[in-house]
Amino acid sequence: MFDHDDVRTAQEITQQPRVWRDAGEMVRARRTAIDAFLARHADARIVLTGSGTSAFIGRIAAPALTRATGRRVDAVAATDIVSAPCAAFAENVPTVLVSFARSGRSPESVAATELADQLLTDVHHVIITCDVTGDLYRRHSARADDLVLVTPDGTNDAGFAMTSSFSSMLLVALLVFAPRGDEAVAALASAGEWALNDGGTLPAELAATGFARVVYLGSGPLTGLAQESALKLLELTAGRIVGMFDSPLGFRHGPKSILDDDTLVVVFVSADPYTRQYDLDLLGELVATAGAHRVVAVSAEPVAVDGATVWTLPGVAGLDDAALALPYAVFAQSLALGQSLRLGLTPDNPFPSGDVNRVVQGVTIHRLDAAPTAS
Repeated sequence: MFDHDDVRTAQEITQQPRVWRDAGEMVRARRTAIDAFLARHADARIVLTGSGTSAFIGRIAAPALTRATGRRVDAVAATDIVSAPCAAFAENVPTVLVSFARSGRSPESVAATELADQLLTDVHHVIITCDVTGDLYRRHSARADDLVLVTPDGTNDAGFAMTSSFSSMLLVALLVFAPRGDEAVAALASAGEWALNDGGTLPAELAATGFARVVYLGSGPLTGLAQESALKLLELTAGRIVGMFDSPLGFRHGPKSILDDDTLVVVFVSADPYTRQYDLDLLGELVATAGAHRVVAVSAEPVAVDGATVWTLPGVAGLDDAALALPYAVFAQSLALGQSLRLGLTPDNPFPSGDVNRVVQGVTIHRLDAAPTAS
């Protein structure tokens, strides 16, 4: 899809089907150790954390893992843990803290694990990272009862925006806590290849159109993907194109005011038959709403809504929404990259001034002196 071989971000987007297959093989190779860790902590609360895009991985995975495991799984951003740790860990219960981190070097990522150790009597860590030289990897790989998993080679994205690091860490989490067969990973990888080739025509067309704002909508796990998609657009266009996210039901409660002639609306359609009804209702409403905004449905199954453009992934019908988030993300990443290139920006470094950095800088971590209040 992309002819810009010198753009690392483009390469990192296009490598995703391959690294998804590699991630599946990595988890399979570590299955014995993974299952032993999970068995030792079978009754623990699971908290999924990370900063920025890494936090959105948790937001996508948590509803799916709660449903698949029947366990309590919460998504709490590392930034929220650091700023209000006694609220995040108000209950002193056995906890598994799952930290997602591309580099493992952001100050909040390290501080979140330290605060968990400080406030909780019984806490163990799962580190899912792309960098074996990062602080999280180094600190936790030496701890006897922590589980450290490294995504495949090449996923420590060199570009500014997280792309293959995001999707590979998400896939690892899903495979760890809700194992699925090799055929599911193969289907996702094949769908990703289609999204980059035949399916890449639509994102390229939309990028060339030059919308001033893009709204991403999704329900359940796909709300987290909508949030990540909006961020990807903001990052790669240096904020020159407005990205917004919401759920289909929430969008009616005021945010729908954003619609105008320069707005593109993308609805990530749920695979859940019940939830899907609400997505289709909103799609029908959106195409009937006055204005020249364009409406796109991204779906794993055919969608029949007159007036909406439908982007249908082949071969993944029957997979759950958290898994579908991987090839769905390719659509959003491709659109964001296309917009960035159209604007004449440098996607690998859209902020040459250094105002926004690949690894967050300037954060002061304040010491928590108060005694733990959890009970």
